[in-house]
Amino acid sequence: MSPERRDAEGRREVGPTWESLVERQIREAMEAGAFDQLPHQGERLPIEDDSAAGDRAMAHRMLRGAGIAPPWIEADKEVRRLLAERDRLLERSTRTSPLSRSRDRAALTRILADVNEAIQRLNSEAPTIRQHRRPLDLDTEMRELERRHGVR
Repeated sequence: MSPERRDAEGRREVGPTWESLVERQIREAMEAGAFDQLPHQGERLPIEDDSAAGDRAMAHRMLRGAGIAPPWIEADKEVRRLLAERDRLLERSTRTSPLSRSRDRAALTRILADVNEAIQRLNSEAPTIRQHRRPLDLDTEMRELERRHGVR
């Protein structure tokens, strides 16, 4: 049954149903090309394998769709980001002047403290030991920095 409404003179008007309104909006969007650049257009939609998630597959799919990950995965991302920062510092250190070496040591000390804090968070939140990481040793990392600085 269509919704009923009255015009300014009180004559009965029959408005469009919600279905026809939605269909019209879809048609207009299609004509405007709003759906032309969608991923997998003209192809079968990929089937995501959630078999490793077991009975939590639906929850994982919902989190992934919302752009959210479990806390331990976010902690691991932070560890990887900080390790990449450390690697950039070590790579750059081969070209730094003797005056910049103390700045490199201070930066590496800060990065390692942040890495080890993120590793501690990861290890406390990860569901199994397989996801754990070992903390980094400051002395070992400093020796590597000094080696790259050319200090023996």
